[in-house]
Amino acid sequence: MLGGIFLCGVACSSDDGPTEVAPTAEPTATATPTSTVTAAPSATAPPVAYENEKLPHAEFVAKTLEEQREAMIRRMRKLGVFKGNQEKAFREVLESGKWIGQGNPGAVEHPLTRKECLERRAKAGAKEVVAEVCGSPYMAPVYDPETQKPEDAKVCIDRYEFPNLPCDYPVTWVTTKQAQKICQSLGKRLCDAHEWEGACAGKLLPPEAEYRFGGERQSMRWLHNKDREVVWAYGKEKDHGKCATGSHRSGKGGCDPIKWSSCGSNTYPAGSFPECRSAFGVYDQHGNAAEHMLLPMKEEKLGARGGQGVPEMKGSWFIWSSKEAHEDDCRWRAPAWHDNEGMNHKNYHLSFRCCKDVGG
Repeated sequence: MLGGIFLCGVACSSDDGPTEVAPTAEPTATATPTSTVTAAPSATAPPVAYENEKLPHAEFVAKTLEEQREAMIRRMRKLGVFKGNQEKAFREVLESGKWIGQGNPGAVEHPLTRKECLERRAKAGAKEVVAEVCGSPYMAPVYDPETQKPEDAKVCIDRYEFPNLPCDYPVTWVTTKQAQKICQSLGKRLCDAHEWEGACAGKLLPPEAEYRFGGERQSMRWLHNKDREVVWAYGKEKDHGKCATGSHRSGKGGCDPIKWSSCGSNTYPAGSFPECRSAFGVYDQHGNAAEHMLLPMKEEKLGARGGQGVPEMKGSWFIWSSKEAHEDDCRWRAPAWHDNEGMNHKNYHLSFRCCKDVGG
């Protein structure tokens, strides 16, 4: 349970999921022009270069999970996400999960369409910035701006919740294990907690300053939270109105118990709120979907060293304007809510984003 409410994992999910059908033909909706959106101003901002300004099939509405997945893959392909055999590897992971997608098409009640997201971003009149150091589209370098430049970064993070495309809906109903495999299929990995936190706070701190390695998880968490900097991606004062927090839970009984058949992933398109971004230009770390990541309990478990920590969850989600379940500032660490599930927790409002080691 996330902060005492609403989060329920595999053990309390039910239904057999959607019936398998053959993939549909490519939708014929035309691509809709988008604005480009800037990272927040910074004295060390990377050189401006423009990424693809179109989101293919923005107005297409899928009726089945299979249609939804195929349309998402086409967008990823056309916007240059895949390299080499990555699409094949990604498909294999996607197809291994019965419910992985952008929410049950029969239950979702999205508060904003992709087209409306594109229009909002165009009205904001901002511009996307390419970070050459990352070597992948729609990623931002994460570093310490007091001592480093963007090209010094050792890690990059997706600017949007997966599939990491502006104005596409976040992928949900995905376990921590599946999220890690999806990231790996694209040459990335799930972020460690301090990397996500640094991307949100606008300053990456070294692991030795962010973890009390060797301790028990709850004591490590308490010590970290006691001394943490309290800041939100958009500034030092909390303001839920700047982020994707005005949606609602759907389904009979308010989505309780949690079921694929009735719980809508009522997310906004990623990046719908131009002010809800960090100094590195990372969006929706407050509101929209909560996010999987990993908490290294020992130094050798750091993702940058090839290790893998225990599951951690970050970020508030799309109902936060009406009900807060926990703190949601950038560097706050959550209790061990789902340790009993290991890497197998999933939910209708839980997504992820990937990190990438520079040079990897």
